[in-house]
Amino acid sequence: METPLDRLRKALPPEAIDTSAEATFRASLDNLRLSRCPEAVISPADEDGVAAVLALANEYHLPLTTRGAGSATTGAATPAEGGWVIDLSAWKQLAVREETMSAFVQPGVTVKALDDAAAGTGLAYPPDPGSARHATLGGTIACNAGGLRGAKYGVTRDYVMGLEGFLPTGEFVRWGGNLRKFACGYNIRDLWIGSEGTLGIITGAILRLIPRPAARRTTLLAYKDEHAALAAAAAIRARRVIPSILEFLDRETVAATLRLWGRVAPEKLAAFPASWAQHVPALLLVETDGEPAQADAEMTAVLQAAGGHATHRHTAASDDEAETLWTVRRGCSQAMFELGDTKLNEDVVLPLDAQTHFFEAVDRLRHETGLPMPTFGHAADGNFHVHIMYDAGNPAHRDKARDGTRRLMEQVVALDGAISGEHGIGLAKSPFMQLQHGTAELSLMKRIKETFDPNNILNPGKLLEPFEIWNHPRTKVRLPWDH
Repeated sequence: METPLDRLRKALPPEAIDTSAEATFRASLDNLRLSRCPEAVISPADEDGVAAVLALANEYHLPLTTRGAGSATTGAATPAEGGWVIDLSAWKQLAVREETMSAFVQPGVTVKALDDAAAGTGLAYPPDPGSARHATLGGTIACNAGGLRGAKYGVTRDYVMGLEGFLPTGEFVRWGGNLRKFACGYNIRDLWIGSEGTLGIITGAILRLIPRPAARRTTLLAYKDEHAALAAAAAIRARRVIPSILEFLDRETVAATLRLWGRVAPEKLAAFPASWAQHVPALLLVETDGEPAQADAEMTAVLQAAGGHATHRHTAASDDEAETLWTVRRGCSQAMFELGDTKLNEDVVLPLDAQTHFFEAVDRLRHETGLPMPTFGHAADGNFHVHIMYDAGNPAHRDKARDGTRRLMEQVVALDGAISGEHGIGLAKSPFMQLQHGTAELSLMKRIKETFDPNNILNPGKLLEPFEIWNHPRTKVRLPWDH
């Protein structure tokens, strides 16, 4: 009897279908590192190929997960229920349109590739997730990625003018266009953004670009503890200065980074005070941008507001020196594994006036669970990354991590915050959707999913379906963005 895979091979050329162990493993996980192997990895050459895959998936009710680079952190790109993976990472058409300050991109174009192309015309694409060199625009649109510059420049949603692609049922659609205004019916474009590949497959996007800032200024400020650093961040905001970047790193994060460097890159330690080895500080990394005079004036205001109580401060005199200062931030994610072999990375968002209360809650959780909880993130918009570190082989640690994560999320919601600001829900945060949303809200989301995807083929088993990630072992694998 003919199988779905047999029919797929008749519909697409042989090179578009890969069932090898290497390919299916590579497509089985994202940065969450939870592996679920699909039956086949499909790389359609064109939109007719996408339509053919969708037709078969609907006919056989086969799970279908869309994939780019796989840099998502929550399992959004994991084929949780197996089936087929449709890989669009090779779709890399890119055209910058100077006159309209926009770009057309296919989903496999990376964030960095778009920004580099825009730079050649004096324009910029501001959303800057930490994995910009690897993250594809299809994936960042699907997760509504943010990044370091979110407070001043916004997130992915703020730059999407139009989308095109396929409904789960196989029909080709366009939402919006290369237009600055569009008020024609329901805004399905924005519904697709952040839907994590559950409501459609994006095959093209029109993205807004902005004039590229002429200058950037970077300063590192060190403080005796987290409260002093957060107070300094609040003082900057009170001056009505919106830096392009205002990054916060707690002492546990800085200590882990110094420890990692001491093991693998001791030469990096020379750029920072030797006293940090005994008295680890909390840090703010600040960037201002714009015309040179504006960037200078804003950095002066930052230092007037926040520099007085710093135990150390250093303003970069060149781009190379600024890059040296940024190494402490770029290295901290990998440094988390100095504190445990597994992490639950929670990218929570707090109201700006609730940050101190939140960090007091994190301190209590750290003390009560006995687990490291290094925290860093975007102090200008309240989006912080709390890493609950534990040893996966220790049942007591797993239980503490599970309970600590739930209590963390309960505290976030109690402070009128959000359980995710830029990573999305995927598998990792799905148990906490009931904390964030009421019954009526979740019911409507489920009905929307059923309307778009009556056979539940696109990215099933996550987002609205609770999955307890701490009960499932992760795969130890080195991914392209690992330092």
